[in-house]
Parts: sequence; structure tokens; C-alpha cells
Amino acid sequence: MSKKKKELYRLEAKIITLFKNRTNAVLNYKQIASSLDIEDTKGRNNIIRILNTLHSKERLKSSKRGQYQYNSASLELVTTSLIIIPSGKGVVKIDGYEDELIVPRKFLNKALHGDTVEISLHRKNKKVEAHVETIVERTKKEYVGVFERHKDFGFVLCRNGRMYTDLFIQREDFKDFKDGEKVVALFKEWEDKRDSPSGTIIKSLGLPGEKETEIHAILHDYGLPYEFPEETEAAAAKINTTLDKKEIKKRRDFRDVLTFTIDPVTAKDFDDALSFKVLPKGLFEVGIHIADVSYYVIPNTLLDQEAYDRATSVYLVDRVVPMLPEVLSNGLCSLRPKEEKFTFSAVFVLDKNGTVYDEWYGRTVINSDYRFAYEEVQNILENEAAHVDASVSLTGKPYDIPESVFKAINTLDSQAKKLRSQRMKEGAISFDRVEVNFHLDDENNPESVYFKTSKDAHKLIEEFMLLANKKVAGFVNKIQPTPPFVYRIHDNPDEQKLFNLKQTIAPFGYTFNPGKKNVSSEINGLLVACNGKREQNLIDTLTLRCMSKAKYSTENIGHYGLAFSHYTHFTSPIRRYPDVMVHRLLQTYLDKKAMPSKDTIEEACQHASQREQLATRAERDSIKYMQMIFMEDKVGQHFEGVISGVTDRGLYVELVENKCEGMIRVIDIKGDLYHYDDRQHAFIGERTKKVYQLGDTITIKVKKVNVLRRFLDFVPV
Repeated sequence: MSKKKKELYRLEAKIITLFKNRTNAVLNYKQIASSLDIEDTKGRNNIIRILNTLHSKERLKSSKRGQYQYNSASLELVTTSLIIIPSGKGVVKIDGYEDELIVPRKFLNKALHGDTVEISLHRKNKKVEAHVETIVERTKKEYVGVFERHKDFGFVLCRNGRMYTDLFIQREDFKDFKDGEKVVALFKEWEDKRDSPSGTIIKSLGLPGEKETEIHAILHDYGLPYEFPEETEAAAAKINTTLDKKEIKKRRDFRDVLTFTIDPVTAKDFDDALSFKVLPKGLFEVGIHIADVSYYVIPNTLLDQEAYDRATSVYLVDRVVPMLPEVLSNGLCSLRPKEEKFTFSAVFVLDKNGTVYDEWYGRTVINSDYRFAYEEVQNILENEAAHVDASVSLTGKPYDIPESVFKAINTLDSQAKKLRSQRMKEGAISFDRVEVNFHLDDENNPESVYFKTSKDAHKLIEEFMLLANKKVAGFVNKIQPTPPFVYRIHDNPDEQKLFNLKQTIAPFGYTFNPGKKNVSSEINGLLVACNGKREQNLIDTLTLRCMSKAKYSTENIGHYGLAFSHYTHFTSPIRRYPDVMVHRLLQTYLDKKAMPSKDTIEEACQHASQREQLATRAERDSIKYMQMIFMEDKVGQHFEGVISGVTDRGLYVELVENKCEGMIRVIDIKGDLYHYDDRQHAFIGERTKKVYQLGDTITIKVKKVNVLRRFLDFVPV
């Protein structure tokens, strides 16, 4: 865009803002020029030209020649949330429109990512675009960036792709903060006549590039606190850690029943345990015992408010940011072995086929006999022996387990497989995604990459947790009249996205028919077909993008991905606030007490869903950052990769060896002039006709690693 056009766009935005602030005023070009401090002839002529344009677009109305007024009646106004994409444009999702609508940069009207805005809809070249009319609410208050200090002023340079402007900092608002520091700045205001919003620096995170600085920057970017307020820690420390004898008598006692936990090797908070008991007539009693967080975290207390605000624990590569203070999460509520603990339980009587004959819910007391790692249980299952090898043992030494425990693990495994098989028959979708993990050194720097896959030991725990979540939701739903409850819901996938998926995966040689009645079987067929192939991670990701986002709601629409008509989250109250809510609500209904407000629960559901999304994004950024550190010393090295995305700017390539993704810019594809073909998801050479297409295997060389911007540059070999 030329400099002249940019000036006209800025002027147009100022004129629109002027009219919007004075909606009843009738103004001529002279009054507008005076308001905008424009005195030259050229500027006045530009005003006249813009007024004529706005009148032709019906943004302004005119009752008399040369006199203009804001035409608010012609606009369709909608309140929604604004999303800023990396290009600096905005997008909004509006009911009645299948696709997201674009908000051009010049019509953002100083709105920022996440703001609640009132927009108007305008038709342009047969397309509808949105313009921000007013900012209803600023949602984000703190911004992370690098401080650029001058003598009497400064700027916080925000490198976040969703923040398209820097923050202007006056001398009195940056005090002793140093040039080049990564800081947290508080948004103050964005005055009409200023090009940048103003802010004040409240905290230094350290120097850019240092790991602690960057990790804390990620958390701050998403508004995720990594420290507890002193008063919250103090409140947690005051909790009585001794189990009350009167309370024990009120609970069902499982202390003498075989009970154990199965968790990751590195786990510190054990919020679920399984008990197993053989019953007559070929039946089994399986107890799913969950940490009774709601017994200790009382509504309307400091602890409860902090847990509500956080809503979830955040799992970064090198640390966990817990929802609850450590005294609760790793101590009092954690179901550690050989310790009596209060739990909230779902107890089922099943036969060998996994059929549920009876169910019971209520508060319990347990004493876990064993703490197993997933690897230990997997070792037992694979070897079909009551023995744990030294290579996977938590102690580093081999050991034997009692025959009763061996039989319990095998029976639970058998039942889990039957439960899973039944779910799949009913239409559940199986995403056995490969997760990227890092082996860290003593300073928590990534030494190597490994891939975490879900094995039978993981699926054993997963199936019984799913059973508990499903049955609890079903139990509450049967109460009449149906009380308000926290459901975990998952809507049907987007049909258009499924058809786009069909076209996208065609270059890989896969067939996919989203028009079939049983779409879930088509999805499962695709996921099975690509399992173990180099493109598996890519296709899993593309398929996931077609899915709706799971969320919390009081309106039960079922869970599409799991093929459950009723589903909730009951099994992880140490790390998820909705589970705490579910425990409280379930106890309320077991006690037949008055129903709480549905509106209050729905508000909490929406809050928890939003916090969950933020935590997920922070976790992804953490992985991306660690990948950059891991790749930093590999500039010049060659790797095999798969083309995972094609845009007009170049090719995205996912490395087979470590799943790191980088970009080959089109200018770095030598030997020909390459043109982008969006229909084929490819770049095609003008002379050679050589094709770089989505799904192709390619050898690349690492050209550049930008740790701060979390970006990898590749060149083809």
C-alpha cells in the first residue's frame, strides 16, 4: 500500500470515529477539518473526497448538500469477541455465517485481541466483512514485550502475533526498568488521536532468551499466574492434615480393600485410585476413588476463589503450574501409598464382560496399597508375570507383586478392553496421537526428544475414568426433575471442514467419505490407516481441527467424540475446577438438598472452558519453545520431513525424527520460479513443472532458528 493510501485510510478512520462519537451531530467538511486540526487545502480536499465515499457506502447520510450525519440505522450491529490473526487482521464468528468474517486492519477501531466488540456488517464484492463500531469491554489488561527505553518515553514492543501495536510508556510509568528487558506492561488507555495505546510497566521478567524469562512470559501472555498469593498459601497451611474420626465414620470404608494408583513416573499428585474385589457368581467390584478436594476446599473461601480463578493446572514441558497450593495438590489430597485419604468414589459391580450390574456414589476413605507407574503395569501385562523388571521399576530394582494384585491388574485390563471395544462399536473416535516429550538435563534443557504413545496400561486407567465420568453424569440426569449439572459436551464435527479434510489428505493416497451416515467410522478408518506412518501426526492434527472443541456446559448435548449421551468430569479435582463443582453438586443431590442456580453454574462452566483453552495454548507454546532450544545447535544439519502445510508464503515441514515444524520460504526454493496452487496444496515450478505438495517427503537443511520468535527456517536440499 502506498504512503498516500495509508494516509487516506488513517484519515477515514478518524472521520468515522468522529461521527460515531457525535452520532446526532450534522457536520460539514469545515467543522470536521477544525475538529481534526487540518488547516491545509490538500487535507480539506481529502476530507471532502472521503465524505463522498462514506456517503456512497451509506456509512453517512445527508439531508442537505455538504451536511453529513452518522447513519447508524443502516448498520447491522452484533456483539461478539474479536480474534486477531498473525497478519494483523481481525476475525469474528457470527451466528448465521458459516465462515469467520474478516475485520480489515483499518476497521479494527483500536480493538485488540479478545476484546468484546460491537461490529457492523458490510457487503463488499459479494463478500461480507465486519467493522468494529465500539469496544464493549477490554478483556486483556497485561501485555508482555521488550522494553525500548528513550530519554523521556519508551515503548514495550510486543512480539505476540495477536498484538499488532506497541505500548507507549511515559517517563513516570517506566521508573527504573532497563532498556532491553522483557517486561509486563499494564494497558492504560488508547486515546483517539494516538497511534499507540499507553501503558505502565509493572514487572520485569528478565532478559529475553533466558529460559525462566521465556517460560514466565508464556504464562503472563495467557494470564496464567505461576505463584500463589501469600494469603492463599497461608490458608492452605492452616488446614488440619489429620483425618477427623467422626468424618471417617460417615464414610464408606475401603481401607481393607486392595487399592492402587497408576500414574506417570514423574507424577506428584495422585488424584485417582482403583480398588478391586472379587465377588461371588463371577462378579467383581471396582472402585474408582477420587481425591476429595471438595472436603477441604470450601465454597466462598480464599482457596476456593483462587482455584476457581485458575480453573485448571497448567502442564508446561519443564514444570507444572498447579490449580491448588502444593500442600493440597501434592500432599493432603494426593492418594499416596500407605496413607489414609478421604475420597469421593464411584463403585461398580461388573461381570467379566464389563457389564455394569450395580453402581454406588459417595464419600469414602481409602488406604492405597501400591503406587505403580504406567511402565511397570505395562511390563506386567506384556510379560504376563507377577514381576516388574529393573528397567522400568520406580526403585530401579526388580521386584515381584502378590498374585492377588497380578490377577486384579489382568482382570481390570481385560474389562477395560471390553469397555473400549463397546465404545468403539457405539461410534467413539479413537485418537491415539503421538505426543512429543523431552528428556531434560539437570537444568531442564531438552537433551533429546521421545514420543509418548498410549499403551494398554494407559488405556486401563482411561477406560475406568471414562466409565466413572459417564455413569456419574447419567446418574444425575435420571434425577427428576433433572437438576442443573456440569456436563462435558462435544458437538458434531463441522461438515465443511470434513469435506476440506477429504481434499487435503488426497495427496497422501487416503480415501475419506464424510458424506456417509456413520461419519465416526470413516474418521476411525482414516486414523487406523495412517497409524504408524510418517504422516500420522499430520493427519491426526488435520482431523482434530475438524472436530468441535469440547467444553463445559449445563446444557447437555452429549459427547460426540466419546459417543456418550451423558458425560462429565469427575475424576481429576486436583487439577480441574469443574471436577470440584461436580463433586459438590453430586453430594448435594445425594443428600437431596435444594438445587443451586443454573445460571451461576453455567457462568462457572464458561469461565472454566475459557481458562482451559488458555492453558492449552500456553502448553503448546512451551513445547514450541523447547523445540527451538533443542534445534538451536542444529543449524546446517539435514533432516527428513513431511510437507505439513502449504501457504502462499511457502511450505511448512514437519521433521520425521523429532516432529519439529519449520518453514521453507518460497524465496528459498531455488532452480525455478515457483507458483502457489491452492487447489492442489502445492508449489509448481514454472519451467521445470516440479511439484512440492502437501504430504510429500522432503529433505531439508536447517537454515535459521529464532528462539525468541519460536520459528524455524528450512531450505530444501
